[in-house]
Amino acid sequence: MTAPPGRRERKKAATRQKIADAALRLFLERGYDAVGIRDVAAEADVAVTTLFSHFASKEALVFEQDADFEHRLARAVGDRAPDEPLIPALRREIQALVRHCTADDAAPVWRMIDTSPALREYEESMRLRHAESLAAAIAAEPGLARTPTACRAVARFAIDAYSLAREAADPEAAVDEVFRMIEAAWEAARPLGGTGEETARPSVAEGV
Repeated sequence: MTAPPGRRERKKAATRQKIADAALRLFLERGYDAVGIRDVAAEADVAVTTLFSHFASKEALVFEQDADFEHRLARAVGDRAPDEPLIPALRREIQALVRHCTADDAAPVWRMIDTSPALREYEESMRLRHAESLAAAIAAEPGLARTPTACRAVARFAIDAYSLAREAADPEAAVDEVFRMIEAAWEAARPLGGTGEETARPSVAEGV
């Protein structure tokens, strides 16, 4: 069981959130290009050095849940039930992320991103990084028996499912549609002579 965060960690998280909230508020009010790092720091009442200790760039302020999303995808692989196949677990997590990012209050943020070349470029690099992290998590799982190329391909398909669904008229239906293709691709990538069944993952009790 993970220990709850201590006082110092809670304070750091609160400061980070305050900075992100201030940045988003200014970006939406004035426009992304019209706001500088010093403006954000002043709005959040922190030093510029404090801002950069939490966010590596101006673009990162917009994608403040970047690391959390990346970790959630990896946990969807590693923390799934011992008897749960990989693809349904990934589909469930992608659906949750899509619901978060297609909520009504997210629409102005995505309009801002879509009109900014710098933010679109950052989002693309973020998606590639998430895909590589997800591929590593899949490849590390015992019992899946797929090549590194297959793991990377399925990871990229899953990340692309998120992007495609965000732009679709019916995001959840789009996720289901794309994941039917992902499931077929995952099955096609199993080794020749395999059974097609994933080996059950060891439970915590079995690993003791």
